[in-house]
Amino acid sequence: MKTSKTILFIGHLWPEPASSAAGYRTLALLNAIVNDTFVNNRSDQSEHYWQLHFACAADKTEFCANLDNISDNTDDKSGIISHQIKLNDSTFDDFIIDLKPDFVFYDRFITEEQFAPRVHEHCPDAINILDTQDLHFLRRARQKALKSGQAIDYYSDDCIREIAAILRCDLSLITSRYEMQLLIEQFTISPDILHYCPFMLGTESDSSHQESVKAFSAREHFVMIGNFLHPPNWDAVLWCYQSLWPKIRQQLPDAQIHIYGAYPSEKVYQLHQPDKGFIIKGRARDAVETLAHYRVNLPPLRFGAGIKGKIADGFIARTPCVTTPIGYEGMGYEAMSYANDKPWGGLVSDTIDNEQQLIQYAVDLYSDESLWQQCSEACLPLIKHLFDEKQHTEQFIKRLHALNDLLSEHRKNNFLGQILRHNLYRSHYFMSKWIEEKNKEK
Repeated sequence: MKTSKTILFIGHLWPEPASSAAGYRTLALLNAIVNDTFVNNRSDQSEHYWQLHFACAADKTEFCANLDNISDNTDDKSGIISHQIKLNDSTFDDFIIDLKPDFVFYDRFITEEQFAPRVHEHCPDAINILDTQDLHFLRRARQKALKSGQAIDYYSDDCIREIAAILRCDLSLITSRYEMQLLIEQFTISPDILHYCPFMLGTESDSSHQESVKAFSAREHFVMIGNFLHPPNWDAVLWCYQSLWPKIRQQLPDAQIHIYGAYPSEKVYQLHQPDKGFIIKGRARDAVETLAHYRVNLPPLRFGAGIKGKIADGFIARTPCVTTPIGYEGMGYEAMSYANDKPWGGLVSDTIDNEQQLIQYAVDLYSDESLWQQCSEACLPLIKHLFDEKQHTEQFIKRLHALNDLLSEHRKNNFLGQILRHNLYRSHYFMSKWIEEKNKEK
């Protein structure tokens, strides 16, 4: 008879699905786990396979998701048990000993560094899974290259730390096919410890919405959306304000660009220039609903990693975009069996810094109804092929069960990971204990 397993998900932050793609993705993973069930043969009733706990050391905000009941089944009152934990504190040892999780998820590699040594000390048989969200070392290497004007150098301290975390874990969730390829080919990471897990977006519920999608003539203005705490978003806003928008506005004097995003600071509001058509709107309550009112989504990303929630939300709203290869990465038909000659949901510049091309594409997509219609109609097929919720949820859950059944053999095949766990977790653990003792002296 099957019995439930305990999963502990350690978050870097409490998930805010309306604030960032990272928050939405975390919630989607939690939802997939919560809704995995089996039939209890003794009672012939459906029961949950996993008992799910979410723990986080960060403070909650008013925008955090309610984790008490996130099941897709409205008759199901199951939820997630939430815990407030502390960094570098022995209370976490007591917590993990008492919980005895079968699986531990780490939200980003820095969370694995902080908590995995204590998990390993007390629950060495727990299956460790890293949700990378995106490859942080890739994003930071691109940012450094942009500032320096030099070629991208992956081999930084960030790279060593993140790759080490991937090797230490039994499985790492990777959001982008580009990043899967980079890890396998550039860093010779075994595909056995990687799992492609992008956004999991439902499209069936959007069918009725599609009937009321605004036409080209009913839309106006450009839009940009993204959490202002994320450096690539702020860079895109600033570049647009300083270079792109003045030249777009010269050709489209009646157009405006509306900038949305969570956590805008004073430096963001200083860019609010209504007379120039550059409008800072602040937080959007619902990204898809907001994007649906605009004609063109304009995310001119010059660095970044992973896949882009701002573009995916635009596709759901049938709002085509103009972006760079960074924005397109992981969002196109590359490495898919689907035909590469199919239209994409917008226009993409040849390089990240082709300013003139981005300006012309923005003007063309805004002005040409036929071009706009073609790109708009391509949006939903892209979402269905890239981020189908049913497909990726089933593959994710299947991988969890396979790990649970074959962990011993799986770990033998990742012997390097065992070496790293043995050596590095000890040093991280004692560093954490040292910090804990220093904190007591204050």
